[in-house]
Amino acid sequence: MKYKQIKPKKIYEEVAEALHEAIRNGQLKPGDKLNSVEQLAENFSVGRSAIREALSALKAMGLIEMKQGEGTYVKQFDAENITFPLSTAMLMNKEDVKNLLEVRKIIEVGAAAVAASKRNEESLEKMKAALDEMKVSCGNKELGEKSDMDFHLALAASTQNPLVSHLLLHVSDLMQETMKETRRLLLFSKWTTTEKLYEEHVEIYHAVLEQNGEKARKAMLTHLNNVEKILQEFFEESDVSQD
Repeated sequence: MKYKQIKPKKIYEEVAEALHEAIRNGQLKPGDKLNSVEQLAENFSVGRSAIREALSALKAMGLIEMKQGEGTYVKQFDAENITFPLSTAMLMNKEDVKNLLEVRKIIEVGAAAVAASKRNEESLEKMKAALDEMKVSCGNKELGEKSDMDFHLALAASTQNPLVSHLLLHVSDLMQETMKETRRLLLFSKWTTTEKLYEEHVEIYHAVLEQNGEKARKAMLTHLNNVEKILQEFFEESDVSQD
């Protein structure tokens, strides 16, 4: 049996690993200021160049930030840094879109229940404004899609959890980029479909307004299952037409 050769770690890599571990286990917390290069070199018993290389590596990983004239700090977590490049959408196929829909379902069904317990007047007003816009958007595909998205983002914001909002935003961006005109044409072109979508959103809104988490969860699941069913029927029709 041939074994892979193990390369000895460089000094700066060992320093970087030690600092990384301190951040991971909470010894160094977000916002903490690191010791100076000189102090770190003394603590690790290594040269200053090794410390600088280790810090550069940690900076590249997004774990620390260097503030001019102030020092080096452990970086605060920022939900906005979680991104999915829209170029990824170009690589997606029909199965990937189904998986995206499933991700949306996982995020939003739970979000609806949490929103019911944490919603405030501001988020309720935004949801209601999106509903009002959705009601008058018949025949306007762009406005219908926008008001639909505004409603879901307002609901996500009601959870008071920025991660939920940003995850939903990126997943939705990917879906819209992947399907482009297909989703708009399919979901917002027919009055019967538009009316049904509106009614489903009203059900979700009232459940959140009443602070009924279970009702909100079920209403969101019903809505997303319906969207999935409509899209599935469209895909099946497309497959038949291409045969």
